[in-house]
Amino acid sequence: MKILVTNDDGIGAPSLWVLVEELQKTARVTVAAPDRERSAIGTAVTLFQPLHAEPYRAPVAGVTAYAVDGSPSDCVILALGKLVEGGTDLVISGINPNHNVGEDVHISGTVGGALQGYFRGLPAIAISAPPGSRPGLDSAARVAASLAEKLAGHPGTRVFLNVNVPDLPLAEIKGARITRLARSSHINTVEEDHHDGRKHYWLVRERTIEAGDEGTDIQAIEQGYVSLTALYTSLLDKPPQRLLKKLSAELSMELVT
Repeated sequence: MKILVTNDDGIGAPSLWVLVEELQKTARVTVAAPDRERSAIGTAVTLFQPLHAEPYRAPVAGVTAYAVDGSPSDCVILALGKLVEGGTDLVISGINPNHNVGEDVHISGTVGGALQGYFRGLPAIAISAPPGSRPGLDSAARVAASLAEKLAGHPGTRVFLNVNVPDLPLAEIKGARITRLARSSHINTVEEDHHDGRKHYWLVRERTIEAGDEGTDIQAIEQGYVSLTALYTSLLDKPPQRLLKKLSAELSMELVT
């Protein structure tokens, strides 16, 4: 299995390499990630200036890696179009060290990077963990690797999963749930200050959790489950429910045994 990995936190992000180290156990991994932090950039694509991809010394043996001076979407487009030889079976974006739930997915660079793989007919996963949680990070890496192995058993399947794990070690996770996006998780407000005779405006994110609604991604992770949310750009591309149920059931069985 050949996997392309990207993220939006930059190629030096520790969470990226936790994921790559786990994936490398069962797959051939290539990394193309931004050369710096590019969070909350959504699906931005660079059109009016050239991109550059510099070889990066990967801290995981056997991994080819590139640092790209662009967005996560740029990284995937460039990698699939020019950098990766011999094709790719799956695109994984992450691990984002913060949950991408609810309306966050629409501005998430993590989700935006995975989306480019989905646009090109590949299965894609955006994987996120709780902020500051090493158990959550390790759990997310294992969940991503497990889902990659399961999707490998369904070649040609076009599915895009937004995956969030709870703040728990793998052994304490209760299972996996198929979920929908919560209606809201943040709202942006504006703060003003003055410096050098100029006004400065800061967009500030305030968390406004939609708690307790049945079937949401937020509810699942709050209750100790992995959240599997299928994303798609057209009702005609909605993944088969039987496939989602199979992935969820198999992952749940693996987690609780």
